[in-house]
Amino acid sequence: MRAGVARVDITDREAGPVAEASYVKALALEDGASRAVIVTVDAVAIGGIGRIDDGYLARVRSRIERELNIPARHVLVNASHCHSVIRRDVDALTIEAVRQAWRALTPVRAGAGRGMEDRIQENRRMKLRDGRETDARRAYSMPRDEDVVATGPIDPEVGLLRLDRVDNGRPLAALYLFAAHPIQGAPDNGNTADYPAFASRAIEENLGEGVMAFFVQGCAGDINPARYKDVRQPHDAEPLGNRLGLGALRALRAIRAADGATMSVINDTLVLPRSTDTAQRIAALRARREELLKSLQGTTLNFKTFLPLYVEQRVSPEMPAYYAHGYLHEKDRGRQHLRVLDAENRAALQAYLRNIETMEELTRLQTNLALIEMHHAEAAQLPATLAVEVAGLRIGDFRLVMFPGELTVQIGLNIKQRAPGPFSFVAGYSNGYIFYTPTAEQRRNPGYAQEDCDTLVAPEWQALFEAKAADVLRRL
Repeated sequence: MRAGVARVDITDREAGPVAEASYVKALALEDGASRAVIVTVDAVAIGGIGRIDDGYLARVRSRIERELNIPARHVLVNASHCHSVIRRDVDALTIEAVRQAWRALTPVRAGAGRGMEDRIQENRRMKLRDGRETDARRAYSMPRDEDVVATGPIDPEVGLLRLDRVDNGRPLAALYLFAAHPIQGAPDNGNTADYPAFASRAIEENLGEGVMAFFVQGCAGDINPARYKDVRQPHDAEPLGNRLGLGALRALRAIRAADGATMSVINDTLVLPRSTDTAQRIAALRARREELLKSLQGTTLNFKTFLPLYVEQRVSPEMPAYYAHGYLHEKDRGRQHLRVLDAENRAALQAYLRNIETMEELTRLQTNLALIEMHHAEAAQLPATLAVEVAGLRIGDFRLVMFPGELTVQIGLNIKQRAPGPFSFVAGYSNGYIFYTPTAEQRRNPGYAQEDCDTLVAPEWQALFEAKAADVLRRL
């Protein structure tokens, strides 16, 4: 087997300050029988949203097939899903990266492995006491702590592929797969490739000269960076990336690459059912919005008067209005004026807090309702089904299945549990983009969260995809 690596800077440096540069990287592969290339892009998606348009994949594949004789469907592209701003000529830059990688082909040995890192991610979905689910986003506030009864799983596994040069035994490429949104950000709000940039740097600086690290995004649909909603510390992806990089590095060093690896590529088309219940969901959310609006009640307080009263009630709930001797003095005189005032203020505070909680729920509802309404308007001109690629790649013992949706983490866990061999992994955000693809249970959520509102698929999609993924992994 031969492999070659290359990277090209795709950062839009005219879009503002840059914290961490974004790259397109190419890992070219050839084993005598077939050719392929893995492309990783520091971008939010391969089409659909962001700077990469829907025609990017076809244009890049066509040019690479024409120039390098790599079959179009063997050009496998994964977006990290970082929210960086990249150059608009990313097509040409991607093709150039692949050209450079192909020119650099050299014989390699291959090895697969797994690492673990469970400190830098958290599931953003929350189960509420009333049976609904919501999620943690910076776009809106969290529910009350007393309403939250459970959260979802994470996948701490780091999937690894190591390729070593035959001529000198040094590492050439380290591909690592992990599941978490790269949206922690930079302390100065600069344009950033987020935690994968730091993880890749940690791997490259420690594994040896000439190695290139390739980050592949896994099933991160409902996975946030750890402490994503923290408001007491600057948002900084560097500590998260360093932890991931060092965790991957420990496992990479334990891999022993071997001669004789072969490669297999499969790229099937899967037809999925589109949502048919968006009109009903929109009606239900609009009805809930009306119910919430009608529940808002006027109070004598505004924020200026609410805040000091709230602090007083918290600091001294038994005697908030005055010192104890004042209450005792009134009691001796047979009066309860302060007690009556406390009761009035307590009722006003409770009413004001109910209004705040209602407004917070309205922000969550409004944001997610807008997502459903957007997809409903677009669906009127689309077919009833959605055709997507399900690609598979095997290099030696390393197996990878790729899908264009934002897969939620339980789907990846399900597939890996039934997959052949210990080194089978699942990547979302690949070879296109079809928005969120939640589990059937999440999709039927009677509440609202981004994963079940910003979606095109019907609940039945999950079983179809998991069966296809199992089939692809078995056939590799």
